[in-house]
Amino acid sequence: MITVTKEAHVATVTLNRPDAANSLSLALLQQLHNAFYTLSYDNDVRVVIVTGAGNQFCAGADLKERKGMSDVEARQAIALIGDVVNACEAMSQPVIAAMNGAAFGGGLELALACDIRIASSSAKMGLTEAALGIIPGAGGTQRLPRLIGIGRAKELIYTARRLTADEALTYGIVEYVVPPEQLLVKASELAAEMASNAPLSLQQAKVAIHEGMQVDLHTGLTIERLAYGRLFHSADRLEGLAAFAEKRKPQYIGK
Repeated sequence: MITVTKEAHVATVTLNRPDAANSLSLALLQQLHNAFYTLSYDNDVRVVIVTGAGNQFCAGADLKERKGMSDVEARQAIALIGDVVNACEAMSQPVIAAMNGAAFGGGLELALACDIRIASSSAKMGLTEAALGIIPGAGGTQRLPRLIGIGRAKELIYTARRLTADEALTYGIVEYVVPPEQLLVKASELAAEMASNAPLSLQQAKVAIHEGMQVDLHTGLTIERLAYGRLFHSADRLEGLAAFAEKRKPQYIGK
């Protein structure tokens, strides 16, 4: 249901149910959760790209599968989507969503849990749950307001509006919009630029930003100071200083 490839310290995770718009079936969710967990502890992987097979990113929950579930099974499936989205956000490495097509409901919630979002110009997206008699249940009501502001997030969630890629860029949901044929090129270029830096620095910067955004400024600065301190005696910090002095490219090892 998913594929994982690795090249030059970058792992690409591809949702691989193109015949079902890469919707989040139980089997796909379990495989995706395992992939996120495994990659998070892979010291050779410095950046992760998440994308979809075919011309869809992720249509959200597999509603056909959901229809045959009992109430208990449906609640468990909803919780599993939330767990997977949380596991994506909790990955130690920076994560880039390469949104190659539609991203609705849980599909957009998955993208919101990534650090950076790049959309194909043909992509469409939205938290459309209110039109189905529910609400976003995998973090959408929390991550979208933090990303674009409360008022605009309320507007999009209350209206269940579907946005074009350019509209999503205007709202601040995605960082880049590129032609479809350039999507993975752009994602790979950005990932390579990140992966050229010290992996421990990427990890601690992510910790400082994520944790600091949830607290007041004074506490956030303390979190930043502690994250910096974890790097102070690292071999990579010394390598970075030596490379700068010797005017050469640093060779980071993640230690």
